[in-house]
Amino acid sequence: MKRFFAMLALCAPLALAESWTGTIVDVMCKGRDLASHTRECALNCAKGGFGLVLPDGKFVKFDEAGNARAMQALRKSTKEKDLKVKVNGKLDGEVIAVESLEIQ
Repeated sequence: MKRFFAMLALCAPLALAESWTGTIVDVMCKGRDLASHTRECALNCAKGGFGLVLPDGKFVKFDEAGNARAMQALRKSTKEKDLKVKVNGKLDGEVIAVESLEIQ
């Protein structure tokens, strides 16, 4: 029985992580036309933080670590528009605690 609970404890954190795909956007521009939103605009408006626009149009904000990861990914990226990303993390209310972020 102890072995069962030990395995459950090891697997529980993996079960809580989620994955999302969508468009990365800075908070200031979240309501604008995503098709015309650029990487340069996102970098210029980064002070307010970043989030993910899901395929259904819902916006979910990133935590501070996610903002830092987003900024780093945007700086490295050569994509100018259509900033699709895959985000792994945990949803805490209306904020994603970002564990990883990759521009696709």
